[in-house]
Amino acid sequence: MTQGYIHSFETFGSVDGPGVRFVVFMQGCPMRCLYCHNPDTWKMKTGETYDVDTVVNKAMRYKNYWGKDGGVTVSGGEALVQIEFVTELFKKFKELGVNTCLDTSAGPYRDTDEYKQKFDELMKYTDLVLLDIKHSDSAEHKKLTGIGNENILSCAHHLDELHIPVWIRHVLVPGITDNNEQLQNVRKIIDSLSNVKKVEVLPYHSLGVHKYEALGIDYKLKNTPMPDKSSVEIACKILGAHQD
Repeated sequence: MTQGYIHSFETFGSVDGPGVRFVVFMQGCPMRCLYCHNPDTWKMKTGETYDVDTVVNKAMRYKNYWGKDGGVTVSGGEALVQIEFVTELFKKFKELGVNTCLDTSAGPYRDTDEYKQKFDELMKYTDLVLLDIKHSDSAEHKKLTGIGNENILSCAHHLDELHIPVWIRHVLVPGITDNNEQLQNVRKIIDSLSNVKKVEVLPYHSLGVHKYEALGIDYKLKNTPMPDKSSVEIACKILGAHQD
């Protein structure tokens, strides 16, 4: 059975998909987002190893709390780094009738037949994808995350072809992603997709700064403020995002 490197679990997640969810945070990520609040998930083999059955048994203890909308979300790090493990995990959950949600930035996605075969197999057992679109411009995306956005956009359109329901998430960072032109371009991406069920604007925060200090990593956005309420409202309006 495939082993997975896992950073941590959240037993009562309320912001990672519909309803109450058991969230599995996978270890390993190819991106280096300037605002990442979990830099301790970047390296693959610093997490603990688990097999699929152990994770399933751990999650199923909380099934009574999920109700009709909840279930299991696999996040990260970047869940697609360990696509074989996540596929086995979701397959097992679907056998048990559990709703499955993949939270991804799609950095590892490749528009090749070999990769899409693996990805499509995972999608057979995936009810919902939470897809992060970090920036509409590839060069700016690379400054923000360390990689361009071509793979992410390819993944978005492939999910549309597969008719997989998607929630789009966009982090609003003052001075980086909050200008109207950038937001309007993200909206164009969203409007090009027929499978988007919800859009969420996530206001930037600096709650993970202490982790950078502990790891001896320079935090590049230390002087960046949180977006104000007006900026968030404007972004939500442009993107057609859900507002609480």
